[in-house]
Amino acid sequence: MLWLLFVALLLPAGFAGWAVGHYTSLGGKPSETVVHTVTLGGTSSAATTTQAATTTSAATTTSSGGGGGGGGGNAAAGKTVFASSGCGSCHTFKPASSTGTIGPDLDSAPTADAKADNNMELADFIEESIKDPDAYIAKGFSKGIMPTNFGSQLSSSQLHDLVAFIVAGSNS
Repeated sequence: MLWLLFVALLLPAGFAGWAVGHYTSLGGKPSETVVHTVTLGGTSSAATTTQAATTTSAATTTSSGGGGGGGGGNAAAGKTVFASSGCGSCHTFKPASSTGTIGPDLDSAPTADAKADNNMELADFIEESIKDPDAYIAKGFSKGIMPTNFGSQLSSSQLHDLVAFIVAGSNS
């Protein structure tokens, strides 16, 4: 009688294992990467899962600490965008080793300015400042200093990466 219970439990478990293994192998197709963006309390993080063409999978989750516009962002890639867009020629920002003084100091100003601008979320404030730099003018600066075309010149991905880089390096 005990062996009957054993068989009754083993058969469904074996079938489930076979079905999961068979259908998660993607039918012999090459592996693919799936990216999901999860938004929690105003910040976003991108979860990347890579599934091999076997029954095993590996998962990697990265968090940028923000991303504005719900898009997430890669801070390491944002450093490249910061450099290639010439941001360092106008802004001081220690993570980029830049010492520009034409625009606000990005090590500390974004956090204080986001609070002063209707207590905006930091990532949203930074994204707005790139897309529409005259929407909020930092104390001690005047309208029209920052070019207004960065928001349209950068791809959505570049914009979110740049925002993630600035958020990660700004003093909270």
